[in-house]
Amino acid sequence: MKTKLTIISLVAIGLLAVSVPVFAHHGAAVYDTSKKVTVKGTVTEWFWANPHCFLKVDAKTDTGETAHWVIEAAGTASVANQGWSKAMFKPGDEVVVELTPYKNQSPTNPLGRFAGSRIEINGRAFNGGGAADRSAN
Repeated sequence: MKTKLTIISLVAIGLLAVSVPVFAHHGAAVYDTSKKVTVKGTVTEWFWANPHCFLKVDAKTDTGETAHWVIEAAGTASVANQGWSKAMFKPGDEVVVELTPYKNQSPTNPLGRFAGSRIEINGRAFNGGGAADRSAN
C-alpha cells in the first residue's frame, strides 16, 4: 500500500512540474500590456504554423530607418476560428496593425503580439477577430 501511495505521489508531483512551464509559455510577461502600438508597413512574410503564426512587416521608424517587425499571433486553429487564413496576408501587402509591443524592444528588429482590435490590409479594414479569407483572390 505504501509503495502504491509513493508512486501516485511521484506521478502527481511530476505532472505538476510539467504543467507549470506549459502555462508559463502562454503568459504575457514579455509584452507591455499597458501599451498598444500601431504599425504601418509592408508585409514581408506571413508564417502560418503552430504553435504560433507570425506576421513580418517592414515599417519606417521616426528616424527613417526600416524596422523589421515580427508580430505574433495564436496558432492556426485559433486564428482560423477568427476567420483568418493562410492566404490572409501576402508579401507586398500594405498593412496597418495594432499590437502590444515587447517590453525590451530592439529599434530595428521590434517584436509584438496582435492586440486584436485593428487590422487593415491594402486599405481594407478588418477587426482583429474576423479578417476575410483571401484565398479566392
